Amino acid sequence: MSNFDLVIQLFLQLTVILTTCRIVTIIGRRYLGQTDVVCEMIAGVMLGPSLLGLIAPDFQQWLFPKLPIITAVGLKIPNPSMSILYAISQIGLAIYMFLIGLEFNTKLLKHHIKSASLLSAAGIITPFILGAIASFWFYHNGDFFQPKVMPWSAALYLGASMTITAFPMLARILYERGLAQTRFGTLALGAASVDDAVAWCLLAIVLASVKNSLSIAILAIGGGICYVLFAIFLGQPLLKAFTRMTKRQGVNRQTLTLMLIILMFCAWFTDVTGIYAIFGAFVLGAVTPRGEFAQQIRQYTEFLTTSFLLPIFFVFSGLNTQIGLVNTPTLWGVTLLIIALAILGKGVACMLAAKLAGENWRESATIGALMNARGLMELIILNIGLEQGIITPTLFTIMVIMAVITTLMASPLIAFLLHGTSYEKSSN
Repeated sequence: MSNFDLVIQLFLQLTVILTTCRIVTIIGRRYLGQTDVVCEMIAGVMLGPSLLGLIAPDFQQWLFPKLPIITAVGLKIPNPSMSILYAISQIGLAIYMFLIGLEFNTKLLKHHIKSASLLSAAGIITPFILGAIASFWFYHNGDFFQPKVMPWSAALYLGASMTITAFPMLARILYERGLAQTRFGTLALGAASVDDAVAWCLLAIVLASVKNSLSIAILAIGGGICYVLFAIFLGQPLLKAFTRMTKRQGVNRQTLTLMLIILMFCAWFTDVTGIYAIFGAFVLGAVTPRGEFAQQIRQYTEFLTTSFLLPIFFVFSGLNTQIGLVNTPTLWGVTLLIIALAILGKGVACMLAAKLAGENWRESATIGALMNARGLMELIILNIGLEQGIITPTLFTIMVIMAVITTLMASPLIAFLLHGTSYEKSSN
């Protein structure tokens, strides 16, 4: 394909992606009470082989070609149009996680560090143990992991996948309902961020074992620790210069460009070390000065990111989801088991932990519902597992179904639990 052909196809792909996401979002918000992120997840699955591929397989394959291109000499090369979509989706993901970091209340978390630690521990240990136990059965009973993956690596990967929380969606729900600054909202955000950081470290260990390279795990964990320490003790004071620049001249093109340069560098560094761009982007957002500078940065970048760039990631994930692979009673039984373990290990465990931390039952159940959603973060770790040859498309599809269902549960449950409370009224 020439560059001109690629551009023509890209414009049509983006048109279909944005149109589908907008239609599904309107229906989902109006009739099902779902957030934009959830609706875009569903739209992504619809545009993949699970729906569009069934209705119009030739058109779906032409629009989103997964098959490689065969050159004149018979050489198979990856289709460049999908690589372009993937790259764009990663840019949107990095900017979005930076914006989520800007909304993270680090000061409030410090006052409730013990409660957040208890909640985080429950959200890590319980789902990890359940996922690891289940992985041993999956490893020996079915086509779920690639042959090169060792049993303990499979246990680490599935445990990490069950530990993941839909951190961006959790933050979005809390922000939209005016709960981000509340005690239990901060507990949920803090615990979710720690849970996901642990999950990424576990993933680094899995990737190291699959590639037979201990240096991958050392680089990821060591690089991540160094990055966080640098961001807190050196980056945070240096970033205060943006506050002074904003007071003098506001956020202009030069200021915004400089901030984006720093963001792209942080995303690059954490990607290179193996803990991925989203972690670097979130930490940068968390240490960026609040106030007028953060508000203007959000105004300039949020709309384009959430309306244009982020939906591309969900569709790209949906293209790898083939619900038709779950085609036997046994596989559907496995899917139901995964969903049950996910809810028990994350939702119920975090609810009980929140109650032990001093929250009332209503707020504890709300925290459990928030922590139980997997959403965007689950799709990220699943895509990595599929691309790196850890899991098969069958297990990928089963886990995506679990992620969609646990995420779909969150918004209605939270709306029910908070109905008639002062929290709900404060967000209207």
